[in-house]
Amino acid sequence: MNRKIQLPLQTVNLIAGFMVWVLISSLLPFIKEDINIPADKLAWVTAVPVILGSLLRIPLGYLTNRFGARKLFIICFLILLFPVFYIAHASTYVDLLVGGLFLGVGGAVFSVGVTSVPKYYPKERHGFVNGIYGAGNIGTAVSTFAAPVLASKWGWTLTVQFYLVLLAIIVIANLFLGDRRETKERTKLSEQLKSIYKNEKLWLFCLFYFITFGSFVAFTIYLPNFLVSNFGLEKVDAGIRTAGFIVLATLMRPVGGWLADRFHSLKLLMFVFGGYTLSAMLLSFAPSIQLYTLGCLTIAFCAGMGNGVIFKLVPSYFPKQAGIVNGVVSAMGGLGGFFPPLILAVLFKLTGHYAIGFMALSEVALASLVLVIWMYYQDRLSMSAQVLNSTAEGIMITDKEGKIISVNPAFSELTGYAPEEVIGKNPNLLKSGLQDQNFYKKMWLSIEEKGYWQGEIWNRRKDGRNYLEWLTISAIKNEAGEINQFAGMFSDITHYKKKSM
Repeated sequence: MNRKIQLPLQTVNLIAGFMVWVLISSLLPFIKEDINIPADKLAWVTAVPVILGSLLRIPLGYLTNRFGARKLFIICFLILLFPVFYIAHASTYVDLLVGGLFLGVGGAVFSVGVTSVPKYYPKERHGFVNGIYGAGNIGTAVSTFAAPVLASKWGWTLTVQFYLVLLAIIVIANLFLGDRRETKERTKLSEQLKSIYKNEKLWLFCLFYFITFGSFVAFTIYLPNFLVSNFGLEKVDAGIRTAGFIVLATLMRPVGGWLADRFHSLKLLMFVFGGYTLSAMLLSFAPSIQLYTLGCLTIAFCAGMGNGVIFKLVPSYFPKQAGIVNGVVSAMGGLGGFFPPLILAVLFKLTGHYAIGFMALSEVALASLVLVIWMYYQDRLSMSAQVLNSTAEGIMITDKEGKIISVNPAFSELTGYAPEEVIGKNPNLLKSGLQDQNFYKKMWLSIEEKGYWQGEIWNRRKDGRNYLEWLTISAIKNEAGEINQFAGMFSDITHYKKKSM
């Protein structure tokens, strides 16, 4: 029973963590009425919590494997009591920066659950369960919607103090319901980092999550104030609209994970970044509130789906280093939420609008789409290469002129020829001389008429010994139906032939 409750428990933990993480941005329209915050510093107040929330994800992912999620969640939520209490009594811009920095712990707890939850489920369900856990980022919507409502009635200071009660409840829940027997791993952090940092897939996943989760965080923290200042909406209305963005992105996260369990993850990411490219381009034209809403909701849709898909990909490519990779990838996603609001603020100050910032998002999304397509075809080539190198049958590929262009390891083992000894040469070097010209004429006539030939043939190894092989030669045609390569697959059947005689 204790193991079954870990997914809902840890999802609630993430909801609470994210509620605290966006506390300042949710209440900023109220806070700036009491605390003098320079206009060019507003973006820093909302972005600072993202710094620690991003950087801490790397060690927390690793420490979860070492000590278990129960201990990590309890420690994190105890730490959060102090910055929340400090912000409730803040009176200056610096107070908000200091308190906001340590609110980042609330965002960092993401890597605790995303490392722990998959341990309780089979691999084929990892996409869905990580999506369910990741849906805990709805905590940002809860704060964005509820905090302004509470602040309108009770004031922002008392609203912040309500969060102290929430944190205390979460600590107690983990103390009694957390799994004390969670599977732990003792691999050194340095060893895990050495095994992953040169892998290009890690950095591609970082880029993809930088965009998907980064845009989710960026829009979450910048929308409330932007909608008020740019479209003149009421503060509560802006909070509700932002909450709608968050809810859609959150609901799409488990959907993305569920789809990734059933379909090719990279194909889903092509759809995601295609949607980003078009919607960010729409936002760059500074449209009306109606079109702006459409663009934002499309980004929410793509962000949620992308977030779910990426954390299906991570354990698929890094099954033994999932903890540390989850930490690195999620850290980059957090940083993706730190830079855009600052860049948008700078661009707005220089140009008076946000068009260049949104166009930059569109271009980065387009570049990511190209990279995903490249990954997809690289994987297909890699799979083909693995099949080619792993099969026990010898394989030889020639161009249409009959020159050898590729052989596999089994070819070298069966014939004795190393690849460099045969590449660029004619397969005639394998001839045994035991078949007459009529045999070869019939062979090529069959290939011309049927597209393949199959049968027994005597060939000669490098050491001069003849052997009998079962050979299949297939003509490989291009899209125009023209032959551009030939592939031969063979196996040594000399031993079996002797036994049957």
